[in-house]
Amino acid sequence: MRFLRRNTTTAADEAEDTADESGESHVPRAYTPSKGRATPKRREAEGKRRGPVAPPPRTTREAMKRSREQRKKNPVSKEERRAAAKERRERMNAGDDRYLLPRDRGPVKAYVRDLVDSRRHVLGLFMPLAIGVFIALLIPYPVVQQYATLLCTVMLLGMVVEGFLNGRRVARQVRAKFPQETVKGASIGWYAFIRASQIRKLRVPKPRVRPGDAIE
Repeated sequence: MRFLRRNTTTAADEAEDTADESGESHVPRAYTPSKGRATPKRREAEGKRRGPVAPPPRTTREAMKRSREQRKKNPVSKEERRAAAKERRERMNAGDDRYLLPRDRGPVKAYVRDLVDSRRHVLGLFMPLAIGVFIALLIPYPVVQQYATLLCTVMLLGMVVEGFLNGRRVARQVRAKFPQETVKGASIGWYAFIRASQIRKLRVPKPRVRPGDAIE
């Protein structure tokens, strides 16, 4: 008997009955029923695939353990790592743009380095001067300290003047060499100043020219 059964008719069943009776359906053919949940974002989906991010190591031992496990997953011997590091240093010293820092890349910066390396500069004595002043301050004689301070002051003034004039000269030559490039005098001058203040043997990339060579 129908009146003893529960009424389990849903809205969809009623819509189907109505459609059957009328012979027409009010639901469009391209209708897609709702999934009942929001579509996950790409970041959330990738996070579920990759799994949860491990917390940072709390101790040095734990960090070393994780490093060993990572090396086991990507087996690379010490010899291979040392060989790769040696090759990077050699390429960097040779001036290969692929291995240089962004500040040293490009033909403009290479030309600036050649201009600086083709001359001897008082700025090259900056690091030895700093070491000498430090040693002089350790000597317990006021006269020595006074002369060291005076010498340091004179040398620093000379370095500032030389760095300013050298920066202007380098910027002028760079503009003449690369007229199509946008050359900022302050940036080029500072780059030349830093290059000239370094000891010649410690410069990276290594100098390609000798002092006195003509640079066109």
